[in-house]
Amino acid sequence: MSIREVITAKEAPAPIGPYSQAIKANDLIFTSGQIGFDVTKGILVQDSIENETRQVLENVKTILASAGSSISKVVKVTVFITDMKNFQMMNSVYAQYFSENPPARSCVEVGALPRGARVEIETIATCK
Repeated sequence: MSIREVITAKEAPAPIGPYSQAIKANDLIFTSGQIGFDVTKGILVQDSIENETRQVLENVKTILASAGSSISKVVKVTVFITDMKNFQMMNSVYAQYFSENPPARSCVEVGALPRGARVEIETIATCK
């Protein structure tokens, strides 16, 4: 029997469309793509790609924690970036969050992201 639970973290950006921040299905958590929106300041972090990436990953951490998981339990990441020229800068911050036994990852360049974001990250994690 499959168990499906909607995950909502008030400390992370609320969805801006008909989707959930994350879904917990059995022992897996699927996060929707997160952008670098800082809910405490009510703004998209745009001063640098590094700080924007950091905020994205903090949002992911918050959602995973509310689902009973953590960044260390991520098994798959998809990164969407609007300009591959920013890849190395994004990757330097990403490496700080996934320094040991990093998950599988894909990174694709896209034409645009919501709210003018330059990076969006979605994850799949375990909760065991």
